[in-house]
Amino acid sequence: MNTNLTNIDHDTIFIKNYEVIPIKTTYIEPNESLNKLINTVLSNCENEDYLIIAETPISVSQGRLVDENNYHPSLKSKFLANVWSKYIWGYFLGPLLRIKKRTIKNLRKLPQEAEKHKELVLDLYGWKHALKPASEAGIDLSNAPGTYVSLLPENPEKVAKEIAKTIKDESGKDLTVLIIDTDATYKIHNTYFTGLPIAIDPIKKNQGIIGYFFGQLGSNEGSTPLGCSEKIEIKEALKLANIAEEYQKSLETAMETIYSAKNVLNSEYDEVSVNSLESIIHTPGVLLRKKN
Repeated sequence: MNTNLTNIDHDTIFIKNYEVIPIKTTYIEPNESLNKLINTVLSNCENEDYLIIAETPISVSQGRLVDENNYHPSLKSKFLANVWSKYIWGYFLGPLLRIKKRTIKNLRKLPQEAEKHKELVLDLYGWKHALKPASEAGIDLSNAPGTYVSLLPENPEKVAKEIAKTIKDESGKDLTVLIIDTDATYKIHNTYFTGLPIAIDPIKKNQGIIGYFFGQLGSNEGSTPLGCSEKIEIKEALKLANIAEEYQKSLETAMETIYSAKNVLNSEYDEVSVNSLESIIHTPGVLLRKKN
């Protein structure tokens, strides 16, 4: 596969008065630098662009992968997977709180491997996150090889600043870099909150199941900004994050869940290899350019 993607046809589109320029790369492998992403940005960026990056390629680059096969289900994790998530949320709380139909469908068909996943969440993040029926603590099951999962990136604000500085040093252009997660930020009155362990201020972070439950009673503000290279208003950050997510969802290679990953890669989730992940073009980020 061609690994030089700096001059590819970008299929630029417009969303909400922003030009959306996809940053396409080959798969960023575990512990690999972000150079292929940055090099593509350097060939296409302009002053005052926004660079919005998904959290998973950052996490994979940092080597924040954990093998779920190393976890052995306990009675607690079996209850969480087979009773709490699959039945109580899948058939009672989910429909009652009107969560997404896709989420309800996925909960009702949770595989046995979910027991190991819940054990991992319990071990690393505790009950507050393990009680969340899905997307616990921002752990991503869909873009990692085999039975590995990726945790949220470490210090995304620092990473965003480093990327912005590298781009400035290499091109002389000032960009605002924003790292996001598709897990939701919610709002009740003037308070923003998320179940995720990480988020930019003023979002109340690390709310786990409490945030998820009360989030169903408030408004879903969309994707969560995790870290930014500079201070940014929360409404602006959410708007930019949601434009990027809207674009990502439109891609044929979008892998939001393990089920969509199975369809895109034509393999069972635990059979996904680095080779299969390298067989498709990835879009780890987008440049957003405001048009007058």
